[in-house]
Amino acid sequence: MVDPERTEQSKKEMGGSLMFIGLATWVADALIAFFFPAAQRLGRQGTFLTVIVVLGAMSLTLMVTGYMVRGEPEE
Repeated sequence: MVDPERTEQSKKEMGGSLMFIGLATWVADALIAFFFPAAQRLGRQGTFLTVIVVLGAMSLTLMVTGYMVRGEPEE
């Protein structure tokens, strides 16, 4: 039989981990955006924009999924 308290703890840990990974991906996205002006000079802005949009969407998805998995905070 599965312990409900352990399952709840597992959900909170999984949600927190997903949110942390999403935040780390967002930071990587910010670093790419920081180097975007250099890409404009080289003529590679299309590639940089694609990477920025994909990483932004992925980080947002991870953070929202993590928040939903984590559930409501206990009082």
